[in-house]
Amino acid sequence: MNVDKSLGDEVSVTDVFQEGDKVSVVGTSKGKGFQGVVKRHGFGGVMQQTHGQHNRLRAPGSLGNSSFAAKVMKGMRMGGHMGVDRVKVRRLQVIKIFPDQNLILVKGAVPGHKGAYVVIEK
Repeated sequence: MNVDKSLGDEVSVTDVFQEGDKVSVVGTSKGKGFQGVVKRHGFGGVMQQTHGQHNRLRAPGSLGNSSFAAKVMKGMRMGGHMGVDRVKVRRLQVIKIFPDQNLILVKGAVPGHKGAYVVIEK
């Protein structure tokens, strides 16, 4: 749908969207703080708690090489800050439009916390 508007004109949801349209939603994902490798990268950890495994259940395990290089390589998946990223979720469906309130009801995983601002792209 082609909308010819100039700067400063009001745009309502009925001008751009219709029920049943597929849209993309861009937002900032929820912040999760500092997380370990099991939550951040899906590592399995040590699956059994017997045979002397004291506190290594969710530890990453070995990280680097031996004498050659003798460092942790760049890009190694480790614990760290997770979330608060720009996320685009595609192909969400517009279920209902409320023209009197200028609202759109979208079905699917909209990124961000409650009350967050999102960008809806057609």
